[in-house]
Amino acid sequence: MTAFAAAVTQPPAVRSRRSEVALKGIAFSVALLGVSAPAQDDPHAACAAAPSYVPAELLERPVPLRKGVGNSRETVTTASAEAQALYDQGLNYLESYVWIEAARSFHQAVRLDPEMAMGWLGLSQTYCGLDNPEAAKRTFEKAKSLASGAGERERTRIEIREKQLAAIDALEDAGRFLAYKKGIDDALAADLENPQLWLLRGTAEEPNAAGRGQRGTASSVAFYERVLKLVPDHASAHHYLVHSYETIGRIDKALEHGEAFARLAPSIPHAAHMWGHDLRRVGRIDEAIAQFQKADALERAYYEAEGISPDFDWHHGHNLGLLATCFEHKGQMRLAEKTMREVSSLAVVGAYRAFGLLELPNFLIHRGRYAEALEEARALTKTGFPQSRTVGHALAGQALLWLGRNDEAAQALEAARKELEQVPRVTPGIVPRRATVEPWVDSLRGDLLLRTGKAVEGRALLKEVQRALRAIPGPDAWTQTLFRLESIARGAIDAGDWDLAEYTAKQMLDHDSAYGGSHLAMALVLRNKGDAAGAARELEAARRFWRDADPDLPELTQIAKAAGPAR
Repeated sequence: MTAFAAAVTQPPAVRSRRSEVALKGIAFSVALLGVSAPAQDDPHAACAAAPSYVPAELLERPVPLRKGVGNSRETVTTASAEAQALYDQGLNYLESYVWIEAARSFHQAVRLDPEMAMGWLGLSQTYCGLDNPEAAKRTFEKAKSLASGAGERERTRIEIREKQLAAIDALEDAGRFLAYKKGIDDALAADLENPQLWLLRGTAEEPNAAGRGQRGTASSVAFYERVLKLVPDHASAHHYLVHSYETIGRIDKALEHGEAFARLAPSIPHAAHMWGHDLRRVGRIDEAIAQFQKADALERAYYEAEGISPDFDWHHGHNLGLLATCFEHKGQMRLAEKTMREVSSLAVVGAYRAFGLLELPNFLIHRGRYAEALEEARALTKTGFPQSRTVGHALAGQALLWLGRNDEAAQALEAARKELEQVPRVTPGIVPRRATVEPWVDSLRGDLLLRTGKAVEGRALLKEVQRALRAIPGPDAWTQTLFRLESIARGAIDAGDWDLAEYTAKQMLDHDSAYGGSHLAMALVLRNKGDAAGAARELEAARRFWRDADPDLPELTQIAKAAGPAR
């Protein structure tokens, strides 16, 4: 093994200080992989991102055929049965967002049959998942050059991909997006029994042409349901339906399809993980933890077997992040913090992971550890991504408010506003866009108003922030919103604003009635109103939901005190 290969495949060292990790994303890309940091001010920045953070040596490694990765099948032009099998394997990994293994499978397929146009097309799609647009275009051009030797279905797919790449190059160009959709519609008119076209048409219902099944809405559902009529129990259709139903708030349906995806793709960590998404949403926290832990075990076994650093897997930190917040939800704060710090030890290699690092400072604010939260939040302001820098300043301001340093909090607000201007309004895939980041800035502004004698204005803004936070789709946003709502409720109670506290407690209960903190917030409101019976009922619910909490959880002491006679 070369020195370079050894450097990129060894497990990352334990990083003890969060400030070192915050700078790691830039250093990792520049020093280790020899690429530049992402552009900060281009409204289409995600289309001009730095080359993939995963080294080519890893993406091109030979890979065996594996079982349990899904059941997508697409007959392509090749004389090699093994190349066809590897293509199908790559397709399943692609549709489950396992980018590294998708790339390895497609590369192996085209090594066996260099003339396989669809293998190169699969690589083009995979490189988009890896945020490497230049490689996506380069491999597409190879597919296009081989189109004459492919079948009619394949040539059509290549034509559609050309329209998609043109639309991804200009995400805000409605004309290009419509041309891409029309290309799929025209193909479907001639080939209504093609499940891959129906899947593709479902993804085209997402906000822009970079859609890949993660941001579908009600309009996507019919396309994926059509796939299930053509191919009953199609794993990828179930996967995309989970995401679509989550986005529109039909968690009952998301659960149904999540269970199916997990059953049909048992070797895919993301399949186990997806079911966990929605088990949380219906209060089945222990079952959700089991699914996230199953995904984690699959990932760790894979890293060990393949000699791959978890730094290169976007999914690892995401899965651990949701696991950590499940522990937090149960009041198991030691496990929550340990898991969050493991996430923070991973390289900051993309905007999505960088933004997700808000979990740790948000947790520390939630636990009343404001000086530590300030240090962690300020570390986020040094990453290479405006999404992370913005929320870092916003959370630093929150910590400063609790420390009574209002003037410095106001300075942090101005810094957050400045960074927010660099966050694109339109982004591909799951890259956080401005609408996702902005409520965190507005939350700081509202809290600052509340604490500086402008209660009416602050209250109105914080109510609007709550609506905006709850409207953000995605599993990360759902749990981040819950704990941000709790912080707003605590701030309102601390400021004596019981109107805002009651509004927020109701929002918390509507957002997640299976969380002890939702019931505790409402209990404190009811106790202040003199409703002793209602407060007692809510306190008992809080105690029940925190029955497995750390014995020294401060909220348990708060419950005991609140259960006493009102003063």
